[in-house]
Amino acid sequence: MSWTEIVIEIARDNAEAMSDALMEAGALSVSVEDADEGTDAEQPLFGEPGMEPKEAAWERSRVVALTDVDADQGAIVAAAAQAVGMAEVPAFTMRPVEEQDWVRLTQSQFAPIHIGKNIWVVPSWHEAPDPAGLILELDPGLAFGTGSHPTTRLCMEWLEANPAPGKSVLDYGCGSGILAMVAKKLGAQTVVGVDIDPQAIESAGENAERNQCEIEYFLPDTFATSAHATAKFDIVVANILSSPLKLMAPMLSGRVADGGALILSGVLARQAEEVAAAYAPFIELGVWAEQDGWVALHGRLGSTQAPAPRAEGA
Repeated sequence: MSWTEIVIEIARDNAEAMSDALMEAGALSVSVEDADEGTDAEQPLFGEPGMEPKEAAWERSRVVALTDVDADQGAIVAAAAQAVGMAEVPAFTMRPVEEQDWVRLTQSQFAPIHIGKNIWVVPSWHEAPDPAGLILELDPGLAFGTGSHPTTRLCMEWLEANPAPGKSVLDYGCGSGILAMVAKKLGAQTVVGVDIDPQAIESAGENAERNQCEIEYFLPDTFATSAHATAKFDIVVANILSSPLKLMAPMLSGRVADGGALILSGVLARQAEEVAAAYAPFIELGVWAEQDGWVALHGRLGSTQAPAPRAEGA
């Protein structure tokens, strides 16, 4: 089966209304893109945390509507233009969309990811490149955390560099559960994950079962009434964002056992000092490593000074 896409370049103020009108006029789906993509005028729609644009829209938008190949594309555009009150039917182009194996095409975009010295994140449709490595079978999904983002990688690399056989680990803001699984596969005895998103908890549980990792996952409310309600952990890792990390400083620090380690990421390099300052009354944190503008902070409860960063080549 084949389809035809309608492509319309339109001003920002009309893009959303035109998209809705195209759907009402018979389009099967509609997406909006930056018409200046690939040029010097290209705009990021979402900025870095704390630097988001005031309006989530592009100055010049490209509306792309998918239609049946035998549909009257001109009539669809005309009806949509009339519905939004445009004086003239906007110019548009058409392009064919041929039948493809969309599953195979999507899967081809996700290859195994090598992290640290010995960790591999491998989608279920791939063979592990190094069967002797620490293998995590993990498919891209709704929950954050496949190892592709620098913050996730930094936390995984810290856990690999600081294994804690027989120790306890809390992964707060666990997402897909990837950090908890790394800790478990490195020998941690008690591993617990917490997230505010029920879908993340469900996804993390499924991933743990697939990877044969015994891990308990909780929503914050159920965690507070669980057997771990007052527990302290040898390692607490939280890969979230700087604002919630600062707010949670007393709580997360209070979950670290005497002599235990706290690892934080989701922090931009320019935010490192203010996040460390929020934790200073409880635990001294220092930058362990930086990657692509993101940092991982770490420290040990009871230490009187911030620990040193990762050694070069480590």
